[in-house]
Amino acid sequence: MPAHSFDYAIIRLTPRIERGESINVGVVVFCRTKRFLAAPTYCDLARLQALDPTCDITTIQEHLAVFTAVAQGDPVAGPIGTLPLAERFHWLVAPRSTIIATGPVHCGLCDDPQVVVTQLLQKLVR
Repeated sequence: MPAHSFDYAIIRLTPRIERGESINVGVVVFCRTKRFLAAPTYCDLARLQALDPTCDITTIQEHLAVFTAVAQGDPVAGPIGTLPLAERFHWLVAPRSTIIATGPVHCGLCDDPQVVVTQLLQKLVR
């Protein structure tokens, strides 16, 4: 039986809030016992442009990169990137009223959280 609990949330992009249409663009995975936090992103540009052909793709990609930087504790993330893992996770999954936000937090059990990241990204985003 897997020995480590993990929490995860899907990162969603809603380019036109008034329409309410969104696409999954990443996942945030946190495993406290493995001291693991990751937030990889992937934006399918064709799907995004189908939802909003006028969106600013460069700005969206820059904002998605912040999720990854915060999860990695990268100095480019600023003061948030220096917080402990659990606090960075909670910052990443905090409710937002922006075009990029996370869905509800779910939990599970695993042996290797990196495998979970790969599986969730493939199943829910790509």
